[in-house]
Amino acid sequence: MSAPPERRRLADTLVVAPNLHRRFSGVTATVVALVPRQAVRGAVAATGFGLPALVPRFPLRELLTRGWSRPPGGAPARVWHARRNDEMIVGLLLRDLLRQKWRLVFTSAAQRRHTRFTRALLARMDALVATSPMAAAYLDAPHEIVGHGVDTALFRPAVDKAAAMAALGFPGMIGIGAFGRVRHNKGVDLFVDAALALLPARPDVVAVVGGAIAPEHKAFADALKARIAAAGLADRVAFLGEIDGAKLRAWYAAMTVHCAPARWEGFGLTPLEAMASGTATVATRVGAASLLVDDGTTGLLVPPDDGAALTAALARLLDDRALAADMGRAGRRRAVARFDLEGEVDALAAIYARILARRND
Repeated sequence: MSAPPERRRLADTLVVAPNLHRRFSGVTATVVALVPRQAVRGAVAATGFGLPALVPRFPLRELLTRGWSRPPGGAPARVWHARRNDEMIVGLLLRDLLRQKWRLVFTSAAQRRHTRFTRALLARMDALVATSPMAAAYLDAPHEIVGHGVDTALFRPAVDKAAAMAALGFPGMIGIGAFGRVRHNKGVDLFVDAALALLPARPDVVAVVGGAIAPEHKAFADALKARIAAAGLADRVAFLGEIDGAKLRAWYAAMTVHCAPARWEGFGLTPLEAMASGTATVATRVGAASLLVDDGTTGLLVPPDDGAALTAALARLLDDRALAADMGRAGRRRAVARFDLEGEVDALAAIYARILARRND
């Protein structure tokens, strides 16, 4: 039986993290990771769709039935922390049209020039956050940089990777894995190409792809599965579908090498999750990968959309498993020292406190 959802009331909530898209995305992953930890510290809750039971949340309808209630603790307003354009729009409607008491925060991971419409929305926020210096370069307004973190108490190394693989149904096998949504921009085809090149000469290796396949990307995934079957490797290259929670963490910890082959990425959390799990990472130089992965120490970085370089990097770690193990241990140390989720929680709490200290409206 699944656990009951962590119910909250808007009346008791000071900071709201909306998740207004039904489909799982990087924003959803951020809300799922952050809000339970934030809620331990203060009156933080999520609202919206696609949230697992562990995430404290209140029903969306309370924005209209309880949105004018007095914020808890004598605060002058609540905080609406948006991470998508439509969430900014909802926050503006609540504050400026319905005249509810809100301070608006927006976090941007985008590494591209914002449209005029988005810039107009950003100009009306009370605080802006960028997830990396690269994303910050596209914000033409005062902002702070708060990088994502990983829960190193949840993402942990396996005591024995061989035993961890056996528990997942692959006894005696070495695993390489790519986790995230299955689509072209995530470079899943590059990972599959590398697996098809590497596995025939390495009979003890299996490759797994974990992530949701949206309807519009089903043809892309089906074509990859057909290529795998034609190569006679359907029993060694597996598509796991959407996985999360403890099962996802078990897969990360069991892998010898994690691959993040994206062609484009806003931030890219999977290298951090792999590092915290004690797994070496091969990643493309997109998103924040160059800030997360210490190239040559915790993993290897390669150019985006370069299948040959990706394959060579994976081969290097598969053929030198002592190096892969060393990189996994170094990655764990780096994740704990520099990227634990508590740092992100602390930085956001300081921003919330600062904008709530303004009592002029």
